[in-house]
Amino acid sequence: MISRRQILLALSALLLFLASASASSAQSAKLTFRRVFPASTPEFIEITVREDSDAATYEIRQLDEDAGSSPFEVSSALRAKMFGYAGELHHFQGLDLDVHRKIANLGEKTFRWEKGSQKFETKFNYTLNNAATQLLQIFEGLARQQEHVVLLTRRLKYDRLGINDGLLQLESDLNRGLLPEPSHLVPLLDQIANDTRLVEIARQRARTLADRARRTNS
Repeated sequence: MISRRQILLALSALLLFLASASASSAQSAKLTFRRVFPASTPEFIEITVREDSDAATYEIRQLDEDAGSSPFEVSSALRAKMFGYAGELHHFQGLDLDVHRKIANLGEKTFRWEKGSQKFETKFNYTLNNAATQLLQIFEGLARQQEHVVLLTRRLKYDRLGINDGLLQLESDLNRGLLPEPSHLVPLLDQIANDTRLVEIARQRARTLADRARRTNS
């Protein structure tokens, strides 16, 4: 016969379990991509996005440079797509993505999914998995997008004559559809277009790219 004390202990354990499960489900999931590729430029990329917030972070640098992430934004539509691919990949739990073939070193890539106390990750050099490839393209596109922001911001401050070359690089990536959310570049492009210290060819190119970026995400 089950005693009252045993029943109370069982109920207490159940309540603790339910409270823990509720707290875990209330916490936001986080998705992180890291690429480490020595002797390349850049050698280190890390991007983290949250399921319930536009606020994201990126870190793009050489390995001998100081570590430190910077904020940027990722739209809810793109985040939904990214977390959808992560879901297709079972949040990387026990997942082996690498092709395990003798191919060139393309940099060690890591996908990591975190929610509460749960954390799963997988590492690979090259994969043929479609969902993983799509997710990789988005992350690498976000990295390229932020590289353009860093480059143009730096040249606007220190090398105004180099702005047009930077815009040409951006235009090339835009033409190839490599940038996931070009509209996030519009404020910077508008700033360049309105800067009277810059040569007119650069200002005009910035206006054209800003118009294209607005239409791309409209």
